[in-house]
Amino acid sequence: MFTSVDDVSARLADAGYLASPAVATTVFLADRLGKPLLVEGPAGVGKTELAKAVARVAGARLVRLQCYEGVDEARALYEWNHAKQLLRITAGRDETWDETRTDIFSEEFLLPRPLLTAIRGDDRKVLLIDETDKADIEVEGLLLEVLSDFQVTVPELGTITATSRPFVVLTSNASRELSEALRRRCLFLHIGFPDEELERRIVRLKVPGLDAALTESVVRVVGALREMDLRKAPSVAETVDWARTLLALGADTLDENVVRDSLGVILKHQDDVLKAAAKLDLGAV
Repeated sequence: MFTSVDDVSARLADAGYLASPAVATTVFLADRLGKPLLVEGPAGVGKTELAKAVARVAGARLVRLQCYEGVDEARALYEWNHAKQLLRITAGRDETWDETRTDIFSEEFLLPRPLLTAIRGDDRKVLLIDETDKADIEVEGLLLEVLSDFQVTVPELGTITATSRPFVVLTSNASRELSEALRRRCLFLHIGFPDEELERRIVRLKVPGLDAALTESVVRVVGALREMDLRKAPSVAETVDWARTLLALGADTLDENVVRDSLGVILKHQDDVLKAAAKLDLGAV
């Protein structure tokens, strides 16, 4: 999909995603080597958005598996349309079981889920396995099989092998440790909070109506908040939300009243709001 690291940076920027050199390099290598890309980091720093941006610039279909506690093979891989199978069995009462079985365990009755969808067909796809750390560890075994050979065995239909491998992105907030076996199959990328210059560029891109001085103030205040011992430090997504909030309020500067009234946009816990209100020194930032 990409010809060079600079090509990754330029095309992602055109799609609205400003990538650091480390991000652009790792995306290029994942594409060139055909390896899944495991992206870790705090919530709201652009892990999911990276997969979406790659899909946009590649003209690929985004296939997303949203992980959660309890997700299983039926939700991740495939299941059979039992209601339709029952109707077919009822309609064919005069048939033998062998005749009926051959029919109901066919493509017509198969419900492909994200993992199977991603490896079937010749069209270009980006497979996003989002918040992998929220899935049960048993699901990792399923991922190992799929990501090792890009094939799936459906007992009734045989082995389905990808003819066009998807670009795979796994994201994790590191709420639990992923297995070493899964990590070995992936290239690793950690996306943390950006430096001030990159965050200013992101705000200018996402909120072009905000003037440069206020953009500078927003980024500095957010940086000061991240240095505090908060339950949840503000993410890049929340920096952008705050910039949009200030634009909507018609604020020209970040004074104490504006900050106090809008802290709930960037801080999500009351004790964080109280701590920030007490400790934040606007004169120092």
